[in-house]
Amino acid sequence: MLSNRTKYAIKALLAIYRDNGGKPVHIYDIAKNENIPQKFLELIMLDLKKTGTIDSKRGKGGGYFLTGEPSQIKIGTIIRALEGPLALLPCASVTNYKKCKDCYDEAACSLRHLMQEVREKTSQILDQTSLADLARKGTKEIDNIITLSQAV
Repeated sequence: MLSNRTKYAIKALLAIYRDNGGKPVHIYDIAKNENIPQKFLELIMLDLKKTGTIDSKRGKGGGYFLTGEPSQIKIGTIIRALEGPLALLPCASVTNYKKCKDCYDEAACSLRHLMQEVREKTSQILDQTSLADLARKGTKEIDNIITLSQAV
């Protein structure tokens, strides 16, 4: 499941993309408009800054802004940066593989093969969906993508 931290991060990125009008967006506005606790959002924004997805400007007219093109910011990248690997089992992970302690034969393990397929399909969807794509989708579609990510 996606943590609230990651859900709020995606909502904040969407808010910055939609609301910036060419200038930085103040954290107070993001928190208020997206119904995110401001103190929690401050920590999330620091995490997003560390990923290089956003940056901030201090002072009058300051706030947060995207560092790249929204069409190049992939939702899968954001989720991995904040949550870690997409795989449900360590033996199904591409980026953080670990052999399961109770598995005697990975090649014959049906569960591993299923979880690799789930990871692959999830990865395809999330890695093909950019922030711009997500912003173009209706609220219901955004909720469906977030729900799909939580189910996997």
